[in-house]
Amino acid sequence: MKLVLADPTILKDSISVISDLVNEASFKITRDGLEMIAMDPANVAMVIFKLLSSSFTEYDIENEREIAINLANFRQILKRVNANDILTLDITEDNKLHIKLKGRNTRTFSIPLIELEEKEQRIPNLTFPVNISTTSNILTNAIADADIIAESVTFSAEPDTFAIAAEGNLSKANIEIKNGDETKIQTENQEKTKSKYSIEYLKKMINAGKLADNVQIFFSKDYPLKLEYKVMDKLLLSFILAPRVEND
Repeated sequence: MKLVLADPTILKDSISVISDLVNEASFKITRDGLEMIAMDPANVAMVIFKLLSSSFTEYDIENEREIAINLANFRQILKRVNANDILTLDITEDNKLHIKLKGRNTRTFSIPLIELEEKEQRIPNLTFPVNISTTSNILTNAIADADIIAESVTFSAEPDTFAIAAEGNLSKANIEIKNGDETKIQTENQEKTKSKYSIEYLKKMINAGKLADNVQIFFSKDYPLKLEYKVMDKLLLSFILAPRVEND
């Protein structure tokens, strides 16, 4: 196996976001690319990651395989990536992930592969009457506004308006985002659809905005939220977040 990235920032930033939610993860290395599906330790959030083979300048695998690594260790190494480095991944004979960074100097690292006892994760079959496409900045700023008020946030959608609201003991915040050039709202319901989510988790997920300019938001009444960040022909980073109950 030999995987070469001329622009390793996409992997560096992805692992930075994922490792805020997941400690250890298993990656499938297939003909199409790297794939990972993992739950956070509290079973509140799922992360779905695909780095397509077309992202790589060289993508050579003899057989499809699965490897598990500690993401904190991997993240620490990827922090050492410089802007002009070329990153190469392969598996050593002693069963370690070998990471080579080639720039002015050549630096090599290796981290052990680990055994994960958890069962294979599957993406749940969810249906969403609300589908909103907007810029990553709009969502990031709205969550930042809500964060100064409360620990949870309510998403609501009507045919022409997407709103993000937070309510504390005495304070309130409400951010209304209208259907327009930057935001497209699709909803099957004419009446308002609302659901509440944890801001703590959302703040970690929206860091994926540094990877993609746009985000798709899917939700339903008191139902999981799905966020999708895509870079065409390169990357998918998606999150599923369980709802907060109204009387928590």
